[in-house]
Amino acid sequence: MGKKSRVKTQKSGSGASAVVSPKEMMNLISELLQKCSSAAPSAGKELEEYIQIRGLVEKIRKKQKGVSIVFEGSREDYFPELMSWAQESGASCDGFRVANFGTEGFGLQATRDIKAEELFLWIPRKMLMTVESAQNSILGPLYSQDRILQAMGNVTLALHLLCERANPASPWLPYIRSLPQEYDTPLYYQQDEVQLLLGTQAVQDVLSQYKNTARQYAYFYKLVQTHPAASKLPLKDSFTFDDYRWAVSSVMTRQNQIPTEDGSRVTLALIPLWDMCNHTNGLITTGYNLEDDRCECVALQDYKENEQIYIFYGTRSNAEFVIHNGFFFQDNAHDRVKIKLGVSKSERLYAMKAEVLARAGIPASCIFALHCNEPPISAQLLAFLRVFCMTEEELKDYLLGDRAINKIFTLGNSEYPVSWENEIKLWTFLETRAALLLKTYRTTSEEDRSMLEKPDLSLHSRVAIQLRLAEKQILEKASASGRAKRLHFEKKLEEDAPLPQYEESDIALLENTDADAKLPIILRKLEEVEEGQEIPEEEHSPFLNGGKAVYGMDMQANVDPVQEETQEKVSKDVNSALDSIEGSNATQKGQREEANLSASRTEENPKENSE
Repeated sequence: MGKKSRVKTQKSGSGASAVVSPKEMMNLISELLQKCSSAAPSAGKELEEYIQIRGLVEKIRKKQKGVSIVFEGSREDYFPELMSWAQESGASCDGFRVANFGTEGFGLQATRDIKAEELFLWIPRKMLMTVESAQNSILGPLYSQDRILQAMGNVTLALHLLCERANPASPWLPYIRSLPQEYDTPLYYQQDEVQLLLGTQAVQDVLSQYKNTARQYAYFYKLVQTHPAASKLPLKDSFTFDDYRWAVSSVMTRQNQIPTEDGSRVTLALIPLWDMCNHTNGLITTGYNLEDDRCECVALQDYKENEQIYIFYGTRSNAEFVIHNGFFFQDNAHDRVKIKLGVSKSERLYAMKAEVLARAGIPASCIFALHCNEPPISAQLLAFLRVFCMTEEELKDYLLGDRAINKIFTLGNSEYPVSWENEIKLWTFLETRAALLLKTYRTTSEEDRSMLEKPDLSLHSRVAIQLRLAEKQILEKASASGRAKRLHFEKKLEEDAPLPQYEESDIALLENTDADAKLPIILRKLEEVEEGQEIPEEEHSPFLNGGKAVYGMDMQANVDPVQEETQEKVSKDVNSALDSIEGSNATQKGQREEANLSASRTEENPKENSE
């Protein structure tokens, strides 16, 4: 399996690791675990908590300096061994090589012309690192007794990766040695780089990611040192925070779902060689062939010799790419900003609005998304805003009026307004809400663009500012779109234009002329897993799910007439909509995935159970 493994243990010049007693380290670990397990901080105190946790982590890292296991040489030195191992294991290696693409990093380069939809890459199961291979490894005894490992496959994969990295006889060493030694996920950001994200939609997830990772590390450090089933693990002698951060980032940027051997369920896996592919817009072209028991990938497009071969990671926002993959994708056709909205339970019409929403399959408090393209809102958000802005008479009509059930099916269709007044209210609401969100940022778009022109920006700082600017641009477009729609419907009202009518026989065929807005809404499969989810209580996720989007099997405020409504009144309604969900933290993640090569799609990486 190639040349002999070259592993060494770093030795710090100061010999810091030699003077740290096990008791001293365990006290620091216990303090970290207690801090990370305490109640969530009050609103506005999240950064303060992050700084405190980071301070403890840095103390631990300082005392652990020089004891991590590393491989000699550069990552690039091990690519020939990776290719040899892949070929010996039955993977396809004809038609591409690993190459350096500058700012995009390493990727796959075509060594011949490859046609679109041509099967050019397959990886057999025996090359994959999976939860099942972890259970059958030295980690198995601890896995069988620890509920955290049993509940969270991504944590299991991270520890599996570390155990195999420390094993000179591991069959996965050619793969592990080819992985980056460091990543660009926010876990590697300096404190000042994280602070560039303050005010963004992404910052809460970034802070939570760091806290969760620190908590997991402290928990498993204590477990490895004290649990009898962990006595033979190589981590007992060397398990640093940097080790765990590396493993978490490796899994977070690469984990994917594959079917188990019997095809009865899905499991998480790391897929060597295939995970070298970089991302571009397109469709998911990877599937799992159960008959041949291997991952298979067909070409997304035609590739000429020496061109880079790309795959599509899924319909992720740039916030998700930055948090889970460590990069910002400039031309992201699926970029979006989360927006939390809810009908206040103290509102007089709450029960009626909640009932209409329930009939449409929408919770009264939801996480929605504003999109980078037109239309900026989905059919589901349109339906929510229509109900949110309904008068009492309109609500009665949708609950008790003629053809009330059928009317529910038109709520998400832009062709059939509730009333001109209702349309004016909802688009005024969107315009105002987006404008208010823009005011929460500490810098303007112009200031961000100016900062990005500075040549001395660190990579992480540049990514943070790019993400911040992209969020603002989405909000600016949403506000402008809201204004344009409002003016359009004000003109309709002024002209006393008749409302479009639908034919009852056409209910099942109703479709919004705008993309991503098919009706009936309660039967529509949402594009974003995040959108339309009821806002949960605070979660304690081990990782925020990342990886490349894959494939599974084939399974896998009272509202008065708008003429009397002022901009100030709408602003109050905006705040009212947030009252019922203030303080909630929704971190559900997931993407669309491919069931097979014929493009049957399900959802990727469902969230693991929380701690």
